[in-house]
Amino acid sequence: MPAGQRVLLRRIQPVQLIFLGFLLATAAGTGLLLLPAATAPGQETDLIHALFTATLALCVTGLTVVDTGTHFSTFGQIVILVLIQLGGFGVMTFATVVGLMVLGRLSLRSKLLAAAEAKSLGLADLRSLILGIIKISLIIEITLAVILSLRFHLSYEMSPGEAIWHGVFHSVSAFNNAGFALYSDSMMGFVTDPVVGLGLCAAIILGGLGFPVIMQLRRRFRTPRLWSMHTRIVLWATSVLLVLGTGMVLALEWSNPATLGPLSAPEKLLASFFQSVQTRTAGFNSLDISAMEPTTWLGMDLLMFIGGAPAGTAGGIKVTTFAVLLFIVYTELRGDTAVNIFGKRLSRAVHRQAIAVVMLAGGLISVVTGALMHLSGLPLDQVLFETVSAFSTVGLSTGITAELPLAGQLLLVLLMFIGRVGPITFASALALRERRTMYELPKERPIIG
Repeated sequence: MPAGQRVLLRRIQPVQLIFLGFLLATAAGTGLLLLPAATAPGQETDLIHALFTATLALCVTGLTVVDTGTHFSTFGQIVILVLIQLGGFGVMTFATVVGLMVLGRLSLRSKLLAAAEAKSLGLADLRSLILGIIKISLIIEITLAVILSLRFHLSYEMSPGEAIWHGVFHSVSAFNNAGFALYSDSMMGFVTDPVVGLGLCAAIILGGLGFPVIMQLRRRFRTPRLWSMHTRIVLWATSVLLVLGTGMVLALEWSNPATLGPLSAPEKLLASFFQSVQTRTAGFNSLDISAMEPTTWLGMDLLMFIGGAPAGTAGGIKVTTFAVLLFIVYTELRGDTAVNIFGKRLSRAVHRQAIAVVMLAGGLISVVTGALMHLSGLPLDQVLFETVSAFSTVGLSTGITAELPLAGQLLLVLLMFIGRVGPITFASALALRERRTMYELPKERPIIG
């Protein structure tokens, strides 16, 4: 490589490299999906649909505007699958590596303290770290692909080749929280199938936990007292949100004849749990989202906004950010001076980062929601659902995405891109840019409340 290029690469910040990598991959995916070989006979893919689909796949968001199973050929579906894998694996890798880079900017004492708390991440051997991510991803995806392939072949009379392809595609889509399906109605045809439903849920949850948590559970599963604060928060928050989400869907949709109404009690529980898991930013649906109650949409908006865990395949503001805010509020209500979580004191820098991420995300969603309402004339509840789904890279839809005008769809493309790489790069940039001042200004308090 010429010396000039090496100097240029050294000047590019890590967060800029992440954006650049995603942009280049999006451009390449768009070009491949525009090829005639990527489209099924009788179908045409224009630039906007190709760009939208490539961005969806790379940002692991199933908010599709065309039917993946019928619009694209096998080659086109393979391109989408590769983009999904690249998007999910790339985010996991970059998020973890950036986390290590943050540790690398600290003093030796801070490095040792951070490493002792993390317990699962080292500071040196990045090669083994990346190989570990690949190994874990492939083990989970292959295991689910085998289960799904057997189920599709034995219970749904698919040919061996078709069953394997469907098993592999939906396994990769599930673990990477993408929500792409090869069926026009997503997973509604499997609403009562516990093997398919729970299998997809398991992969989605594992992908949403994040690589650091998976690694620590693999090494110290039987010694919870040695788990880091991060692992404890992720497991606690994920469990609580899954239970609350299941209960919400079950209660609000129990008698809805277009969703849970016709199902038996066990089938309602399975369908509610499946839909709760999807708000972890997966995007499959086994129920008709457009037929749900507006109250259910609002509850799912909140769950999608929170999303999954950092350094994983999920989107949203992340469960750790949400948990930190809850503990801050709890501390203020108690009148304590420090935020303590699971026997550890939370750094004040984390307070500021969590508040900044939530405020920026909420502001961005509000602006885009208002813009889409102006462009489309659609009601607030549907537009807000679509906007939150796009930002949190979920992919659930009330069915209005394809109806949006061109400007609205391009706005969602931008929002998905920001939602996928924004929280990671912004949070790491805050940590890396922290600086000390040599003076402090006098204190004064405004009136609050």
